[in-house]
Amino acid sequence: MTETPLHFALLVTGPCYGTQGAADAWRFAAAVLAQGHAIDNVFFYQEGVHNGNALVQPASDEFDLHRAWVELAERHAFTLDLCVAAALRRGVCDQSGASETGLADGNVTAPFRLSGLGALAQAALTADRVVQF
Repeated sequence: MTETPLHFALLVTGPCYGTQGAADAWRFAAAVLAQGHAIDNVFFYQEGVHNGNALVQPASDEFDLHRAWVELAERHAFTLDLCVAAALRRGVCDQSGASETGLADGNVTAPFRLSGLGALAQAALTADRVVQF
């Protein structure tokens, strides 16, 4: 009997470094995908928006979690949404936001994007499972 793949949405509230939550979320996503399921959306909220900061520079002997999220999302075609309000409060903005406020450059690049809480609500409505880290 063939099982129908499940569709997951992830909510990540932990930063890329300093706590284990975001790394656990990435490992969970990789495992779910390896088992034939789908990740439809990853929503980064609160301190989790730091995962989308392209200026994060881990030491050469550390796991580059930002790059890992980018590669996983690109390989499996799912979205990486950053809560816009949480991101802006923490100095994380895209090029458009930087231009509007007179900053030289943004620090969010694709596949990360700034989104409202509506993206999280939509993901929760359409996913089979929502898992928070």
